This record gives sequence, structure tokens and C-alpha cells, in this order.
Amino acid sequence: MEPVDYIVLALYFCTLLVIAVYANKKQKTTEDYYVGGRGVGTLPLAALWMSSWVGGAAIMGTAEKSFEIGISSLWYPLSMFSGFIFFALIFAGRIKLLGDRHRHITYPDLIEQRYDTKVRLVSTVTTILAYVGYTASQLLSAAHIITSITGIELGYSFIVATAVTVIYTSLGGFFAVEKTDRFQTLLVIVGVSAVATPLTWNALGDASRLGAELPADFFQFGSWGWGAIVAMFISMVLTFFTSMDSYTRCFAARSVRSARNGTLLAALIVLCLSVSICFLGMSARILIPDGTDGSSTLIRLIMYVFPAGVKGLMLVTILSAIMSTADTCILCASANLTRDVYQRFVNPDAPQARVMRISICSSILVGVVGALVGWYSKSIINLLIMTFTINSAGLFLPTLGVFFWKRASSRAAFWSMSVSLVTVIAWYLGRGAFPDNALFAIDPVWPGLLASALLFFPLSLAAPGYREAEQSV
Repeated sequence: MEPVDYIVLALYFCTLLVIAVYANKKQKTTEDYYVGGRGVGTLPLAALWMSSWVGGAAIMGTAEKSFEIGISSLWYPLSMFSGFIFFALIFAGRIKLLGDRHRHITYPDLIEQRYDTKVRLVSTVTTILAYVGYTASQLLSAAHIITSITGIELGYSFIVATAVTVIYTSLGGFFAVEKTDRFQTLLVIVGVSAVATPLTWNALGDASRLGAELPADFFQFGSWGWGAIVAMFISMVLTFFTSMDSYTRCFAARSVRSARNGTLLAALIVLCLSVSICFLGMSARILIPDGTDGSSTLIRLIMYVFPAGVKGLMLVTILSAIMSTADTCILCASANLTRDVYQRFVNPDAPQARVMRISICSSILVGVVGALVGWYSKSIINLLIMTFTINSAGLFLPTLGVFFWKRASSRAAFWSMSVSLVTVIAWYLGRGAFPDNALFAIDPVWPGLLASALLFFPLSLAAPGYREAEQSV
């Protein structure tokens, strides 16, 4: 890279640090730190949604799959788009009303309010596992960028990525996330659609080269494999209903209308970006046909095709996407550790100053563990899909029960969540230990959902009594 590219990167990081320091002075309570005082409007909320779901891992992962299999990679962002739409129309308003009524901050807050403490514990464990995985995927993306730029070993890149992300997140909290995500979402939209796409089109010279030089199956929507596509689609959509960041976004919204419309706006942005990212990945297959590692496809395209100055801008675009998603993931897991474990079970009467210190320590812990997980799982998309499955298979049915089924019982929710979580993890371990076994070739989302359903419905129907759900929402 040229000196001007490093200057662009340095200015970006300095801007983030200044915003984080400013935001640190505004937050007084854990409600400020985790849900921003519940006053976020439609446009900022859309940016927050984008930061949660369209991070560096999603951008680089989609480009990776586009490089490997072509347009079938669009199923990943299309699954995300569908999740946004369903969640906005079915859940967003209900969650906002419940959150305001009971002052919820986390997803387990809502779960315990409907069920009991044991169910809260299981949902907390599942959510922490999922968000450590999400954090790992973002740090993995950042590490690949740093390694591609500097040439240092991937392990050292993890250390750098983790340190920068954790310092910024723990210092700034939700206020910093909300302020920077507006800027970073705009940067991603402009960088990917208005800068990278035209430059890549120009480098191709003729877009017909895609059809002439790429394999025919690159233009088949099913080339990923329909079994994998359906499982991923279900895991992704269900995850919207069970991911804690979905709930914190609604809790933070200014109103029911903001919660719903911000989510729908994010869906439209995702749809537009996905086409550009797929084009970049497929074009890289032609422009860089030298056996490029799929996970570094976008970085290679930037380094070899784009001019000086633009390289720095595009790397800032990807890093901003990573930072904006990683801080959300770390804050969610930090909230689980702080509110759902420390405040709920260890020290319910802790003063706010101590709780804030615990929040910072929790953020550091999540970042470090996430880096270790990322080190042992080198595929970005596979890591994301695994965490989606862990988070969705066992929690989905009990979550629906919160809103739509009065008969859902605490005992049924506890056992369906617990057994499903164990089933999904065991399935992934079995895949690793017995890669040729036909049983473990089945996607883990199916046995996870089956285990959840076989326990949730019979145990609920057999319960002698049940607690009333809040049907007025």
C-alpha cells in the first residue's frame, strides 16, 4: 500500500477513538451502556441492524462463497433479508412494548419474565456461546485483512484485531456504537456499491467475461447444495427471533414504529449490497485466477486492482463493517455476563460503578475468547452458520411460546432448550470425529429442532398448569 492508504486508515481509527472517548462520558448506567437510554430513531436503528448483521464476516464471507460457487452464495444474504422482514412484521413491535413495560435489557430478561430462572440460565449460556462465535467470525475477518496488508502471521493479527476492537467497545459502550454505526453504514454502502463495484466493472472491461470464463454452475442458484441452502435459510431466519441483538435493538428503539421501520429499512439495504458483493467475488475469480484463498478474496481484489488511496478507503470500509459488528457482539455477550449472571445471581445490589467495571471486564473476556475460537475455525461462513444453528435450534420454539402460546410451560422450555443445545453441539463434534458417517452428514439444525419440538410440545401439553403469557402485546 501507498502512504496515503495508511493515512486513511490512521484517520479512521483516530475518529473512532475520539467518538468512544466522548461517548464514555455520557453513559451513567447499564441501561445507557447496553440500550442507549431507549431513544433511538428509525435511521440510526437501521444502521444498528446493519452493524449487527452486515459485518466484515458477512461481506468477506459472501465474497468468499461467490468466488467459490457463484450466484448461489446469494442465498446467505437472501436468508438475512427474509429474517429482517419476518422479524419486523411479527416480533419487533411486541418486543418494544414488553421491553418498555418491564425495563428489559437482554433476551434472557424476557425469557425469565415468561418462564423461570432455570430457563433464563439455559438461554444465557446459549446466547453467550453464540455471541462468542459471532465475535470470533468478526475477529477472523479482521485478522485476514491485517495479514494480507502487513504479511505478519495470522496469530499476531488476531492479537491486534482483538486489542483494537475490545478497547474501543469497552470504552464507548452503546452510545459510541450508535454514533459510529451511522457513519460506518454509510461508508459500507458507498464503498461497496459506489466505489468497488464500478472499479471492478472497469477492470473486467466487459461484463460478459463472467459468463464466458466462469464455470456454468456458477450461474445456478442451487450449486451450494439444496440441503445446505435450506438448513442455512432456516438457521438464519430463526436466529433473528432468538439473537439477543435483535432484542436490544428493539429495546433501544424510540417507539414501536421506529423498531419496525428501522428493521425493514435494514432489509432493503442488505438486498442492495448483496448483489454488489456477489459481483465482486465472482469478478475476483477472473481478475485473480491464481488459486487465491477464498477467505481473502476481497482483500486480494483490493490490493491488486484498486488504485492508491482507494485501497485505503476500501480497507477502511471492510474494517468499519468488522468493527461495527464486533462491538455489537461483544456488548451482547458482555450484557449476558454482567446482567444475566453477575447482577442476577452474584451481586444483585451492586452499585452502578461496580457494574460498569464488570461490564468492561466482561467485554475484554469475550474478545479474548472470541479470538481463540476464531483461531481454531478458519472458515468465516461455516463459523457463522454454526453459531446461527446453536442460537436458533433450541431457543426458537420457547421464544414463540412467550408471545403466542399460553400453554407453554417453564419445564418444557428448560428441557427443550437444554437437550437441543447439547444435540447441536454433539452433532458438530460428531462431524469432526466421524466425517464419513452418513448420520452426521445431516445438518445439525434438523436434529436440534427435532429434539426441541419433541420435548417442548408434549411437556407443555402434559403440564398440570401454566403461567399466562402476555396476550395483550
